[in-house]
Amino acid sequence: MREIERTRLPNGVRVVTEQMPHVRSVSIGVWIGTGSREEELHETGLSHFIEHMVFKGTKNRSAEQIARSVDSIGGGLDAFTSKELVSYNVKVLDEHLPEAFDVVADLVRNPLFEQQDIEKEKGVILEELKMEVDNPEYLLHEIFSSNFWKGHALGRPILGTKQTIRSFDQDSVHAYYNEFYRPSNILITAAGNLKHKELLKLAEDRFSDLKRGKVRPPQRTPEPHAPLIFKNKSSLEQVHLYLGVPSVPMTHESRFAAYILNAILGGGMSSRLFQNIREKQGLAYAVYSELAMYHDVGCMLIYAGTSLRSAAKVIDSIVHELSEITDHLVAQDELRRAKDHIKGSFVLGLESTSSRMGNLARQELYFKRFFSLDEMLERIERVTAEEVQILAEQFFHPKNMAVTMLGRLEGFRVRRQDLIHQN
Repeated sequence: MREIERTRLPNGVRVVTEQMPHVRSVSIGVWIGTGSREEELHETGLSHFIEHMVFKGTKNRSAEQIARSVDSIGGGLDAFTSKELVSYNVKVLDEHLPEAFDVVADLVRNPLFEQQDIEKEKGVILEELKMEVDNPEYLLHEIFSSNFWKGHALGRPILGTKQTIRSFDQDSVHAYYNEFYRPSNILITAAGNLKHKELLKLAEDRFSDLKRGKVRPPQRTPEPHAPLIFKNKSSLEQVHLYLGVPSVPMTHESRFAAYILNAILGGGMSSRLFQNIREKQGLAYAVYSELAMYHDVGCMLIYAGTSLRSAAKVIDSIVHELSEITDHLVAQDELRRAKDHIKGSFVLGLESTSSRMGNLARQELYFKRFFSLDEMLERIERVTAEEVQILAEQFFHPKNMAVTMLGRLEGFRVRRQDLIHQN
């Protein structure tokens, strides 16, 4: 059984810990239960911008002191922004828990947001954006998302755009920070060799004075679209493609069947897509499927990078595999391999304090409860071949398939009828 304890401070800040007495490290995370999907159009990239800005200095520490304070105790300090989360986290030896927590709490509670730092950081993030746009997989993903979730913040880039990044100033940064960094939006998780009372005391000292406030109502649920998009980029040697379909949200009861469907289809080296397209036909170096799951919607994506002359064959092979998994039950030995693959990923993914700390956050933010490892393994074990087929039938209808292609296309196009399997 996992030794998990949970407390809510009077102002609404949640504190969740998991004791792991057999280790000597502690991982701490302060999570803001918002992300880029809550941004208005003119705010695109602001969650990510604030995540960068808190490292530029606080009321108590300069940027250099922030970096030095964790380096000097042999720890690792990190942060990231996703569509639905912002995370500030640190991993240290258990004896350095108070110092490490003080640094992370200082970042979240006391950022300065100096105008000159804002101007400098705009330049840094604009360079980050250029670097990512030079990466064809990133560019493909952004083109796909903006069309699949058309008209919704979920389809807009986490980094922002050149126009929105250049528009950020002290007023917009302070306004967004004050609106979202509220007690009801703040979750503190920690895992490792610690006691709940110890972390709770630290959290009370640093966060109990934070005043409640109104939080922006959540954005509407996005509607998926299924366009066929073709972008020419003559500097690329390969043609990169995404084929995506709506899938289930993070909390859906069929999520374990979705994990297994993904594993069978393109989740590893023994998957059907990898074996057929790469190993048997030699048509691509990289080919895989993945699930993007949010609190209210989801998407299953298939990626392949190939030559222009092989592109039609790759699409035909993908459509063939989707048809096979829709029309025929998965064999028991293949189902067994997929289950063991996912069970192994779950178990190995909970071996470190940092992964446990992240797991606590996701379970609290999405499920409001905590699953034991045995419970998750049992849920995987219960999935049947019939459930996998039902999901495949639900997902892989040609009218739901969105395709995005990027590269030196020379007029190459995919038509909707090309996505219908020809017997």
